[in-house]
Amino acid sequence: MEFTNPCPRLVLAGLSGGSGKTIVSLGVCRAAVDAGISVRPFKKGPDYIDAHWLALASRASVSNLDPFLFSANRIQGLFHARMSGYDLAIIEGNRGLFDGKDVDGSCSTAELAKVLKAPVVMVVDCTKVTRTMAAIVLGCQMFDPDLDLKGIILNRIAGNRHEAIVRATVERYTDLKVFGSLPKMVKNPIPERHMGLISDQEFSQTDRAFTQLSSFVREHLDLDALLSIADTAHPVPPANKPLFPPAVTDSGSVTIGYIHDASLWFYYQENLEALEKAGAHLVALSLLDATPWPEVHGLYLGGGFPETMAQRLSANTVMLERVRTLSRMGMPIYAECGGFMYLCRDLEYQGQVYPMAGIFPVSTTFCPKPQGLGYVQGRVTMPNPFYPVGTTLVGHEFHYSRSVAEGSRELVPCLDLERGQGVFTHSDLLLSNNTLAGYTHMHALSHPQWASRFVAAAKAYRGYHDRSCLPCPHIRI
Repeated sequence: MEFTNPCPRLVLAGLSGGSGKTIVSLGVCRAAVDAGISVRPFKKGPDYIDAHWLALASRASVSNLDPFLFSANRIQGLFHARMSGYDLAIIEGNRGLFDGKDVDGSCSTAELAKVLKAPVVMVVDCTKVTRTMAAIVLGCQMFDPDLDLKGIILNRIAGNRHEAIVRATVERYTDLKVFGSLPKMVKNPIPERHMGLISDQEFSQTDRAFTQLSSFVREHLDLDALLSIADTAHPVPPANKPLFPPAVTDSGSVTIGYIHDASLWFYYQENLEALEKAGAHLVALSLLDATPWPEVHGLYLGGGFPETMAQRLSANTVMLERVRTLSRMGMPIYAECGGFMYLCRDLEYQGQVYPMAGIFPVSTTFCPKPQGLGYVQGRVTMPNPFYPVGTTLVGHEFHYSRSVAEGSRELVPCLDLERGQGVFTHSDLLLSNNTLAGYTHMHALSHPQWASRFVAAAKAYRGYHDRSCLPCPHIRI
C-alpha cells in the first residue's frame, strides 16, 4: 500500500476503557507491518504497558503523547521527530474518546486527535446492543463537529445476524463507514493482570500472539480501507525548537545505570534519550541477580511489578546491600513507583513481608484496589539534585500499594501535591542523601531540567569520588 500524505496517521479510539481498542491497535500495527508498511506507534496518555506492546507489535519504539504532560507545540514536535523515516503512524487512544480530566474533556483522546489533525476510527463494544449503537455513534459524531471521526470498528459481535443489524443501522443513521466487525474472542491472546497486559518478559508466546492478532484483523477488517483513512490527515505544523536541551558534559563522561528486568521496566524512551543527550552513557542493569555492575555514577529505577518478583528481589541480599551502599555514598539515585518500593524497608504482598533495600523507613503494602491513579501536579519545596525549588512538577501515578512511615522524622518529602495521592496524602518524592524517590512518574519532555541536573549530579559525584572515598555530600545543582 502506498501513501500520498507525507505524514499519514490514524487514531484508534474507543467508547470506553475495555472496548477492545488495545487488542485492535496491536492487530492493526502487526498486520500493517506484515504488509510491508513501516509503522511508528504512539500511545495517548502516560501508560507504559500498552505502549510497550504497541512497540513490540510494530517492531519500532513507541512514544507517549499526552496533552496534560505536553503543550500542543511539544506534541507536534515529538510527533514529527518520531515519524521521520516511517510510513504510517498508529495512535492508540485511552479510555473513552471524549474522556479527559474534567467536564470539558481536557486532555482527552479527542483533544489529542485535533492537535495532531488526525482522523479517528472508533472501536465500539457491541455486546448485547444492536440499533442503540447507531444512536451512540451518531451522538459521538455530533458531540464535537471539529473532530474528524471517519468510521467505526464493531467489536465483540455475537454472530452474522448481530453484525447485520448493527451495521445496517449505523449505515442508515450516520455517514460513518463500518470498517469491519470482530467476533468475540474466546481468549485474549495476551494475558492480563491487575494493571493491564503482562510484560513480554513473563510471556513466552509473544510472536504467536501477534501472528494470531494480525490474522484476526486481516480476516475481519477491511485493512486497506482502514489504513487509507490515514492518508486524509491534514498537515501538522513542524517543530520550532529541539526536543532536548544541550549536553551538560562531554558525551559518555559519566555513566548512569537504569534497571531493566522483569521487576522494573517502565521507562519512557524520551527519558533515556534525554539522559544520553545531556551527556550520559547508559547501561541497563538488573536487580534480579548478583552480576557485578560496571562503574556507574548515577542510578535510575523506573516503575514495574516489584511485587511479582518480591521473593527474588528480597533474596538477592548482595544487590540490596549494593544499592544501599551506593545511596549511602551519595550517588544520585532517582526512583519512580516500583523503584521507590524497592528502596523502602519492606514490601508486603499476598500476606508475606519481604525485606527491601531500606533506604527509606517506609513499608509498602500491596492492596486489592488502586491507591493512587491519575495525573499528578505539585510544587517542589525542598532542595534536591534533580529539580529546582519552586518547580511545578506534572506527571502521573498508578499504584496498588500504600505507604506506612516508620520514622517520620527521617523523611523529607520534596513535593507538595495539588493533585494526586503520592507517598503520603498530598506529598511525594522522599529524599535521603542524594536519593529521590516516590510514586510520581515524570516525562523528561515535561521537565527538560531533570536530565541535565541528573547528569550534572552524576558528574559531581564522579568528581568527588575521584578525589575522596568519603560519602558525597548533598548535591545542589
